[in-house]
Amino acid sequence: MATHRDVERGDKKGLEKLAEPFIDDSSKGVHRSKQTDQNASGSIAMVLLSTAVAVCGSLEFGTCVGYTAPTQAALSIDLNLSVAQYALFGSIVTISAMIGAVTSGRIADTIGRKGAMALSSVFCVAGWLAIYFAMGAVSLDTGRFFTGYGIGIFSYVVPIYIAEISPKELRGGLTTINQLMIVTGSSISFLVGTIVTWRSLALIGIVPPVLLVIGLMFIPESPRWLAKVGREVEFQSSLRQLRGAKANISAEAEEIHETIIDLQKLPQAGVLDLFDARYIKPVIIGVGLMVCQQWCGINGIGFYASEIFKTAGFASGKSGTIAYALIQIPITIVGMILLDISGRRILLLISSCGTCLGVFLTGTAFYFMGQAMFLGWAPLLAASGVLVFIAAFSIGMGAVPWLIMSEIFPLHIKGAAGSLVVLVNWLGAWVVSYSFNFLINWSPEGTFWLFSGFGIITIVFVVKMVPETKGKSLEEIQATINS
Repeated sequence: MATHRDVERGDKKGLEKLAEPFIDDSSKGVHRSKQTDQNASGSIAMVLLSTAVAVCGSLEFGTCVGYTAPTQAALSIDLNLSVAQYALFGSIVTISAMIGAVTSGRIADTIGRKGAMALSSVFCVAGWLAIYFAMGAVSLDTGRFFTGYGIGIFSYVVPIYIAEISPKELRGGLTTINQLMIVTGSSISFLVGTIVTWRSLALIGIVPPVLLVIGLMFIPESPRWLAKVGREVEFQSSLRQLRGAKANISAEAEEIHETIIDLQKLPQAGVLDLFDARYIKPVIIGVGLMVCQQWCGINGIGFYASEIFKTAGFASGKSGTIAYALIQIPITIVGMILLDISGRRILLLISSCGTCLGVFLTGTAFYFMGQAMFLGWAPLLAASGVLVFIAAFSIGMGAVPWLIMSEIFPLHIKGAAGSLVVLVNWLGAWVVSYSFNFLINWSPEGTFWLFSGFGIITIVFVVKMVPETKGKSLEEIQATINS
């Protein structure tokens, strides 16, 4: 086992060095180098293609989440919706996403990662069509419920699939493409929603799942899932597609098989088994990060961004919404670049400090407005706080919890644990998104200061509990946590 791990790390001090000729043949060395480059390029091409297809689900996730921000006024007028009815429409997506979360692990373990993504796409297309043809609140909520169920599955299976197909040195950056596409989708909804009708925006939401279904025909299934269900021929074929036709996959394949054999000796895990002493630490880490991610206020601020800017004193929420949309994408790209350079923990700490500061500034601005103090620049402070918040969230708290969730759980409990973690995430999203309008009406400054308090809790949690997983294989991460 140690020898295989040395090979995976590129260590040439083992037995392979003894097999090399004493006098180097330069021509063979050149040939081997070219062959390695060809293998690497072939491998990277398939991994990138597979990632690009999978993150169409993430694009759909963002499109769905961002749909409510620019459409609130038009939808409420056209369909005569009350504040409570629109709050239900905005938040019902999180209720159905919770149901998707509960079933996502079992679905992905039963029909595979590709099967789960295809099923999710069907629900999303059906949901958008129901919204497009809606003539009242019932059809509107039904469509939103279907799209929520679909993105609930996507939120689990997309990062899991990417983590399972990626080489460990690329896993961090590739997995965070998931978050990049989520913010890209929400930014598209924010921007396009300011210039098209809400029905047209619903049709645009159909595009990502259709592209995903088409793309699934050209990419392999997760090799780790194939090994788990005993489909050996397909496992070898999938791993070879992902690593290159002439690549030596024996070391990686043996490591995966050894892990599977160890896991098969254990009983199938259920939700109650997650509280066993062997698994409680990764469960606490996964659940804790999702609680911290949601209770910083992201879905309340994201769902109702235009109304926040109006409450802050801006004549129209469109300019603030556009600024919100534009800042997400470049900052998320910066986070992706830094992830495998600086590591997971430092980005989480920077991000949580920034989100805490952003909502504190916004809350302070609303306090000044309530006290009729500094009225000339309080709206600017409120807007700046929101933009600081979304920039800080995009660089770490958006992507990193999902990446760590995909890394820390042993394969045999990944289904149950992933479902629990995603359920907690969507439960928090529902509480925040449904209560946000009511909280703002109660006390704008109190609402944002409450989110700031949760930012402080996040900082403490990351320092005390979250391990660094940069540069480690999934198997090595399990060994680190268990030790």
